[in-house]
Amino acid sequence: MTAKPTVSELGIDLAAQVWHRSGRGDGAIEVAFARTGNPAAGQAAWVLMRVTGDRDQRVLVFDRHEWECFLDGARNGEFDDAAASP
Repeated sequence: MTAKPTVSELGIDLAAQVWHRSGRGDGAIEVAFARTGNPAAGQAAWVLMRVTGDRDQRVLVFDRHEWECFLDGARNGEFDDAAASP
C-alpha cells in the first residue's frame, strides 16, 4: 500500500484554492476541491480540509472516494454520537 500524498507532494498552492468555511473564527472547518495535472485528461481530484486557527497549519488530503464515504456517513448519522460528546 502506498501512502497518500501530502499537499506539497501534490504541488497544490493552498493560497490559490477556493475554501468553503463551515463557520466563523478559529476552529471552523474549511474545505477546498483541487485537481492536479490536466483535469481533461482525468487527473486526480482531491479534497483538502483544514481548521482555521491551527498553529501548525495542517491540511488533510482526501481522495474523492474517501470524501464521498465521509459525506455518506454524515448523511446517515454515523457521527451523531461524536457531536453529542461533552
